[in-house]
Amino acid sequence: MDIAIKDGKIVEKVEGKGVKVIDASRMIVMPGGVDIHSHIAGAKVNAGRMLRPEDHFKDVEVKTEKTRSGVGHSIPSTFTTGYRYARMGYTTVFEPAQAPLKSRHTHEELNDTPIIDKGAYPLLGDCWFVLERLAKGMIEECAAYVAWTMRATKGYAVKIVNPGGLEAWGFGGNMRNIDDTVPHFNITPREIVQGLCKVNELLHMPHTIHVHTNNLGKPGNYVNTLETMKCVENLAHGDKPVIHITHCQFSAFKGRDWHTFASGAEEIARYVNNHSHVTLDMGQIVFTETTTMTADGPFQFILYQLTGNKWINGDVETETSTGIVPFAYKRKSYVHATQWSIGLELALLIKDPWKIYLTTDHPNAGPFIYYPKIISWLMSRRAREKVMRKMNKRARQKSLLSTIDREYTFYEMAIATRAGQARALGLRHKGHLGLGADADIAIYNIDPTSVEPSKDYQLIRRAFKHAAYTVKGGEIVVKNGEIVKSVDGKTFWVDVETSPSVDEFVPRLKQVFEDYYTVQYENYVVPEHYLAVSCPVHTKAEI
Repeated sequence: MDIAIKDGKIVEKVEGKGVKVIDASRMIVMPGGVDIHSHIAGAKVNAGRMLRPEDHFKDVEVKTEKTRSGVGHSIPSTFTTGYRYARMGYTTVFEPAQAPLKSRHTHEELNDTPIIDKGAYPLLGDCWFVLERLAKGMIEECAAYVAWTMRATKGYAVKIVNPGGLEAWGFGGNMRNIDDTVPHFNITPREIVQGLCKVNELLHMPHTIHVHTNNLGKPGNYVNTLETMKCVENLAHGDKPVIHITHCQFSAFKGRDWHTFASGAEEIARYVNNHSHVTLDMGQIVFTETTTMTADGPFQFILYQLTGNKWINGDVETETSTGIVPFAYKRKSYVHATQWSIGLELALLIKDPWKIYLTTDHPNAGPFIYYPKIISWLMSRRAREKVMRKMNKRARQKSLLSTIDREYTFYEMAIATRAGQARALGLRHKGHLGLGADADIAIYNIDPTSVEPSKDYQLIRRAFKHAAYTVKGGEIVVKNGEIVKSVDGKTFWVDVETSPSVDEFVPRLKQVFEDYYTVQYENYVVPEHYLAVSCPVHTKAEI
């Protein structure tokens, strides 16, 4: 069929002499790619760049007439990030861990990232103000604070990392399970997740709570992941999801220790197949050198102890923490090879592609530039088997992959990399090619009527690595894998109109800043004009 574009939107038809035509015969046409979880901007990402000068020169972006130069393999510079996503046909990417206090830095880097639309998730699961209100059962007051935070930081979704564990880390501790008690606050991770889930529903946020579970990266943590999903079952209404478990591969580990380490993907997939209130993303391992970075400071300390690599640890006043450690995933490592299997097992065992999405938790499990390789693994059993022949023998023998025949279709791949992620984010004008949708389109030079994905996985990999065309907002930005035009992408954020107004809450907040913060209230708030192209998403709430 023909797709007509006018003024950046998909329309029924266009007429006139000046109409430009792209001949996409015998090619695959998809909506622009959407990435729900990729660490691309902010103070943490920039600290990673400073920690790893050796990463800069592994992958250099050469200046052209249309593009600026840049560097970075696992932590590319801002312009390079936008170019590389666009070359793969991606047009929308979300930064999933914005420290509220450092939001200005995050938005400076997002402004600097060309072509792609973007947004950021403020970290709220260990914020003192949130913990205090939830511990006292003050859900509506907590909701008012969250609504204010979205407006103040220009944030898009509620992010929870190791709930309670980051606060405990400030005192040298951590949360071992969902029912531990957070020091000084008399609240558990279960209550934090449930409380913020109630807040999220009260505010009618476009995306569910976005949760990085407790005990991430530790043997046996799949039990805690199941408990986290179960604890909000009763908050779901119909088939509408209320929780997103991010980079689930890292949270699907069985075993008592690293010697008994195994995959818990089958149990998690069974639960997800039988419940509609949860979505996941993969966090798929790629065998490469990368840089791990997360707000989960205690986990990063453990990774530092395991590897002996250099390490950054940080605390962001009353709000969150961070950790950064360089890392290399190796085929011959039993643990790493098992992790590689777990991500694919989750994606292949969960029957509905609308429930699980392709990510690498960039750069934690590998840089986003490896998405075409992961696509080939999902679409081709042969491609998976080729990797398995070269990886750790014990991991290969224990992997479930040899028993799974499923291969994703192009339609399922479009859901996992576009439509599903856009729906989960509540972006109604993204992820589809219907009338009124944003004219964000990716065209790949591969003929779906003649290619056999199982056999031709190398062709698929090459096609998805360099789009034949990427159209952003109705403008051709990529042609034959090369950037031909650089445009400014929009920044999405949520503006909740509350009754009574959140403005009535501000005097009390100013006192909080006087008591706890090193900055004044006026210097904390990110004004709307700070964004290169502001795109607020409006909701209403009675609180």
